[in-house]
Amino acid sequence: MDQITRHRRAALFVFFLIPGLSISSWVTRTPDIRDQLDASTAQMGLVLFGLSVGSLIGILSSGTLVTRFGTRPVMGAGTLLVVLSMAVVGIGAMLSSAPTVTTGLFLFGAGMGGGEVAINIDGAEVEQITGRTVLPTLHGFFSLGTVAGAMLGILCTAVSFPVQWHLCAIATVTAAMFVYAFRAIPKAVGKLRDEDLQPEAGPASAQVKVWKDQRLLLIGGIILAMALAEGAANDWLPLLMVDGHGMASTLGSAVYTGFAAAMTIGRFAGGFFIDRLGRAPVVRASAVSATLGIALVVFADNAVLAGAAVLFWGLGASLGFPIALSAAGDSGPNSTARVSFVALIGYIAFLVGPPTLGFLGDHYGLRIAMIVVLAFTTVAIILAPAVGTPLTTASPACNSAI
Repeated sequence: MDQITRHRRAALFVFFLIPGLSISSWVTRTPDIRDQLDASTAQMGLVLFGLSVGSLIGILSSGTLVTRFGTRPVMGAGTLLVVLSMAVVGIGAMLSSAPTVTTGLFLFGAGMGGGEVAINIDGAEVEQITGRTVLPTLHGFFSLGTVAGAMLGILCTAVSFPVQWHLCAIATVTAAMFVYAFRAIPKAVGKLRDEDLQPEAGPASAQVKVWKDQRLLLIGGIILAMALAEGAANDWLPLLMVDGHGMASTLGSAVYTGFAAAMTIGRFAGGFFIDRLGRAPVVRASAVSATLGIALVVFADNAVLAGAAVLFWGLGASLGFPIALSAAGDSGPNSTARVSFVALIGYIAFLVGPPTLGFLGDHYGLRIAMIVVLAFTTVAIILAPAVGTPLTTASPACNSAI
């Protein structure tokens, strides 16, 4: 691996780290934000709806923007929105303004939904260039960010540090990280040449072919289930432990930190097992672990057992998303369209599914709402063979200027 590629991979690590640090910072403060807004579970679901709308706009536009402009400007704009969102959510909490918090989450959703698709496309190309399993490690930095953010969030909760100053500090730190990383990303990755944008060979026709690929649809089913398992924990796990198992707010945040730590371990260790066992066995084992963990959280009445089961949930949810993206990237021609399509499904589940669980939780309780997630991870066990083709090429995945 040459020095330019190393710098590019390191920059991608930072781009994955920023949204992880950001999302866990506000997730661990969700009970405090809810209290400052004086919101019910259903009202929190409405607040999270801003995240859903933003994420849909970002996700649906990302593929087109990447093919037109390349990954660099798209991931840059998306990450800046994530940075800004933390300050807006903090201000909304300070003002006890649900619309302002909703706006902040809208910005976060638009930035993460659009930017993360571009980052994954860029990461998939690095994986193709190097011929090595890279995406799980890159996603591991997202999880590492969630661990760091969660630990800081627990500390801030324990000492009653104001939410607004906490989130504004996160915005400042992530802004500096962005400036450092953005310079190392090459131009024109994922961008189609002008002659490729003609109607007969453009992105639209490529998307039609993607929709008709049955294997890619099965890969999409896997990423939907595993992204939903991850997103449900990211948005609801502290409240699930507080409201569903009677834990104190600080302990609920600590359980979420355990989930994030398990995700991190799974992703950093995942490459070793993928290279030796193959994708399909690892995805199947991951889905089994997630299913077991969620089932215990839902049905076990012992809070200690439920808290421990979250580790199985985290380990299980850790690898489905990056493995599915790797499988999509080398499943056929036009890697940009394939990764974008599968990432679209994953981020819809990751960002849109949790608000729906909030509405179910308001009527039936959050523990019962998680049965929906349990059903999806069970299906992922069956679909695991769809990711079975190993990485076999070291050629670039997309048209690139590097």
